[in-house]
Amino acid sequence: MSVETSQLSTSGTDAGPVEAPLTLSTEPPRTLGAWAQTALWANLGISLFGPLTGALIGLSVGSVGLGLLATVVGCTIGAVILGGAATFGSITGAPSMVALRGLLGRRGSTVPTVLNILQNIGWGTMELIVISTTAATILGAQWRWPFVLLAGAVTTTMAVRPLGSVKLLRTIMVWLVIACSVYLFVMVLRQPVRPIDRSGVIGFWPAVDLAVAGVVSFAPLASDYSRHSRSTRAAFTGAAAGYGLAAIAYYALGVFAIAHLAGDLSDAKLIGALVGLPAGGVALFILMVDEVDEAFANIYSTTMSVHNLAPNIDRRWLSIGIGIICTLLAGLMDFSRYQSFLYLIGSVFVPLFTVAVVDFALIRRGHWDVSDRAPFRWPPVAAWLCGFLAYQLIYPGDVPGWSALWKALAQAIHFTAPGWLGSSVGSIIVAGVAMALLGQVERARTRVAA
Repeated sequence: MSVETSQLSTSGTDAGPVEAPLTLSTEPPRTLGAWAQTALWANLGISLFGPLTGALIGLSVGSVGLGLLATVVGCTIGAVILGGAATFGSITGAPSMVALRGLLGRRGSTVPTVLNILQNIGWGTMELIVISTTAATILGAQWRWPFVLLAGAVTTTMAVRPLGSVKLLRTIMVWLVIACSVYLFVMVLRQPVRPIDRSGVIGFWPAVDLAVAGVVSFAPLASDYSRHSRSTRAAFTGAAAGYGLAAIAYYALGVFAIAHLAGDLSDAKLIGALVGLPAGGVALFILMVDEVDEAFANIYSTTMSVHNLAPNIDRRWLSIGIGIICTLLAGLMDFSRYQSFLYLIGSVFVPLFTVAVVDFALIRRGHWDVSDRAPFRWPPVAAWLCGFLAYQLIYPGDVPGWSALWKALAQAIHFTAPGWLGSSVGSIIVAGVAMALLGQVERARTRVAA
């Protein structure tokens, strides 16, 4: 497999052979083996947002059994897409949004780049919110702002030294969080079984969509780390297995929580219920400390996305600026509309990375042009649009105005989604088939022109 990489800077390597280049380059140090990447992605999958998402999944179906099934189905689908996205970086050496030049062209890649910058700033902000909210729940409300500032400073520092941070995560934090995770599972399951609130039941496939969106939200970040992989196989298995298994476990914790813990378990209230368990505050505090890796990943990947637009800016200064933005936003915002945020993320990035995986693996066979001269390609854009439309028509979420618009459109064209089809699965099928067909047309025209 080959990739065009001309006109990309290889400067900035003065940071040393063990750190990421300071400016855009497709010749990064290849220091991450299979274990390093598996540990990294497992750490990213072990998150306080996991139980929150799992609780939403369980409440969406009103059943522990269906909630666990939706978790496994959704996380497996998402993990395959995530692993596929990780192969882009290992082969091209390019960060995620730069790699998408091969799919959409240099100018076309600016659209997902801007969306990913906004997404990562949003996720980075919410990670800092969950850290500070947990601290306030354990220590008192007066600790919220100090932990916003502390977590913001730590994660920004980690983003300045990304490969060093990955080493820290794989050698120390992974073992601590595994021990805390086992303890929380045991304590939750020891609580008596309680009736599940079924007032918010919306169905099995919308629950699957939540799981898929939670995992695929990391696909736009995958190549930012897999570009440092020693092999393509290590990149795929590390991302897919590491994140997928961790996400299944932590979503499952949230599913079990709605059946064993008392009170309102929506949004951040679940954190309070977990803190109320015997020694729950200690376990949550350790997981809160580990949560900085998710915030770090989002800040660093925002930097990598900006490099697709401004390749010669020192990533360290970008990370500091983005870290300050996320910290300020985290101090002023809360968890409201988290579920709607997941659905909107899914509608954009699930079809995009389905198209990317199909094109990279089946159409272009790893031959992506990621240079500044990469031409615009209409087939991936058309396939992406088809997948996005399918997602919204099947289930547009519940954002006021936005969901009403799509429901009105579905009625106007007399479209009714079958009960067995979810928006993520439908979007993946539509986008994947569209890319496969349009990609063959593109290849045929290229042969004729040649």
